[in-house]
Amino acid sequence: MEEVLNVIKDKTLTYQQKVIGLARIAENSINVLSIREDIEEYRQEGIICDLYEGNAPYRPRYIVPNYEKFMAKGSEFLGLKPPTDIWEAINNLLILYKHVPSITSFPVYIGNIDTLLEPFVTDEKEARKAISFFLTHIDRTLTDSFCHANIGPLETTAGKIILEVEKELQNAVPNITLKYSDETADAFAIQAIDTALVTAKPSFANHEIYTKDLGNYAVVSCYNGLPIGGGSHTLVRLNLAKLAEKTTEIETFLKVILPDAIEKMVTYMDERIRFLVEESEFFQTNFLVKEGLINLENFTSMFGIFGLAEGVNHLIQPQNQKEKFGHGDVANDLGMKIIKNIYEIVNQHKANYCNASGGKYLLHAQVGTDFDHGISPGCRIPIGDEPEIHEHLLQSAKFHQFFPAGIGDVFKFDKTTKNNPKYILDIIKGAFTIGMRYFSLYCTHSDVVRITGYLVKRSDMEKLESGEQVLHDTVVLGLGSVKNQKVLDRRLRKDE
Repeated sequence: MEEVLNVIKDKTLTYQQKVIGLARIAENSINVLSIREDIEEYRQEGIICDLYEGNAPYRPRYIVPNYEKFMAKGSEFLGLKPPTDIWEAINNLLILYKHVPSITSFPVYIGNIDTLLEPFVTDEKEARKAISFFLTHIDRTLTDSFCHANIGPLETTAGKIILEVEKELQNAVPNITLKYSDETADAFAIQAIDTALVTAKPSFANHEIYTKDLGNYAVVSCYNGLPIGGGSHTLVRLNLAKLAEKTTEIETFLKVILPDAIEKMVTYMDERIRFLVEESEFFQTNFLVKEGLINLENFTSMFGIFGLAEGVNHLIQPQNQKEKFGHGDVANDLGMKIIKNIYEIVNQHKANYCNASGGKYLLHAQVGTDFDHGISPGCRIPIGDEPEIHEHLLQSAKFHQFFPAGIGDVFKFDKTTKNNPKYILDIIKGAFTIGMRYFSLYCTHSDVVRITGYLVKRSDMEKLESGEQVLHDTVVLGLGSVKNQKVLDRRLRKDE
């Protein structure tokens, strides 16, 4: 009861944030999952972490509706007919968003919004006004920075308006990804970079790689690649930094400790999914399923990892003090060997209710969270220790092939690069050529900054730190990451 009272009395929480917090406490007050004792020990140690998913899964972690189908057919449950103009289009979408659940209680994917709205752009002035209202409404009501929109890969009038309006509004929500391919016009990509240098979005997704791995995909939440019309039941992550502390012997880690930890984690994931699908009744009752906007057959689940750099450094440095992850072939090769082992072992496991990925769990390089003290996201090089950008890209890109459910790196650029966005586009093109999956950027002088995979305003973090309420619940995560992971101290890249 004390935990309930603490939420009720917390002056920094808005009413909606308190409601969500109290619901989470209620969910965690029961224990319905069958969890082995050895698995629970790893959970308590923080080696296996389910990222606040709760003790009783009653909705998939990430839901990726088929918004194209919704726009074409409307919704019987919501009493909505297909839209006929731009105002009806944004109205219908905004209504549906309120009914798309996720682990955050807000939609983590709101559609390929440029192509959804493009058929209704008949008057550019009116469309610009409508889209400005649309994006403002999203920022003020879907108050979670894991809310994610896609645009591209082709240039559209709606897409250009979205970039113009986002540059003007400088909102943290929604996060945006540009699906980038050889068919993306340079002018459109450069406009996207101009916007990103002001408001830290959009990021760039390698459209060819995502399509090859997932087919009809969306980038949702941070940079999670998932099939449209489905989603992910769960995301559980393995803390490689803590796991590596169990030994100083590399072979023991690779042959004994790592396989054992993977077995524990997939078993835990299996149990979460079993309860969700077989007992929670979500897939039997939710209107999104009944109207075909999502389908159980299009779902998968995500096996996350983080702390590779710290794990490698712990294992390698007793034998080689000069080596560290991101700086040296021995350390980088060990990192690659660890990821290959994880990939191979995870792919040997039969995952129920993951038909979208052939009955396998998909690997995901998890971005970290506010309570990760000194542990790097996914396969990233520790912040402040990044090498020159060409070396950084070459080192990072090698790992991207193993993570169809998402991996990415964040690059902070000096304000002088605003004068030469083509410089950044050339970097992105080169990165994608060598196999990089996802590229994020922001400018050191912008208010909106990229924390890991999500966006937060510096000004909001300052308000929260001084004890004021802030609209977006992810600001507390951003502030924690600034303090614990030093995310604002990334190496500064300049136009050279």
